[in-house]
Formats: sequence, C-alpha cells, structure tokens
Amino acid sequence: MIVTTTENIPGFRRARTLGQVFGVVVRSRGLGGNIVASLRSIVGGEIHEYTQLLEETRRQAVDRLVRNATAMGANAVVMMRFDSSEIGQTMSEIVAYGTAVVIEPEAGNAA
Repeated sequence: MIVTTTENIPGFRRARTLGQVFGVVVRSRGLGGNIVASLRSIVGGEIHEYTQLLEETRRQAVDRLVRNATAMGANAVVMMRFDSSEIGQTMSEIVAYGTAVVIEPEAGNAA
C-alpha cells in the first residue's frame, strides 16, 4: 500500500477513486504518565511522555487508515493528512485521512 501526501504518484496513473478513508485513534495517558508529564512541564522543555504517546498514536491511525483502504479495494492512499484534537484535558484524538485509490503503472513503467 502506497500512502502519500501528494495528489499523484510518479510512474502511476489513477485507475479509480474509491473515496474518503480514515483511521481514528483516541488515546489517554495513564495517571502516572500525566503526573510525570506535569512535573516536567514545570521546568520546561520537551515532554517525552506525550511525544511518545502521539508518535505511537499517529502510527496506529495510519495503520487503521491502511486497513480501511485495503477493505475498500484500494492499493494506495493519496492526499493523506493528519488532524488532532483534545477531548477534555486527558485525551488526544488523532485522525489520519485521505483518498483511497486504485493505481496502475503508467505505460512503459515497469514498476
């Protein structure tokens, strides 16, 4: 599965556009992680606990996006983007979204 932030993929042509596809994850840091992060925020700098949480959540959102696109019959997702928001003060929502497409190699491309 090719996932790209661009509209087109060099060497391929879009055979079909299947529609919008997304992967959503809502995560909360445990109480211990929130306490450690709160203490780190007092002295400033990067809060590694939240950075790690968001990196893992973004990967999981992309994995769900790929699973959903595969279920639709796609072999690529174009124009992929992320969106995020806070739910209350303890949860983060990450959404990976894009357009599920079927692509084919362009004539003369042995990809």
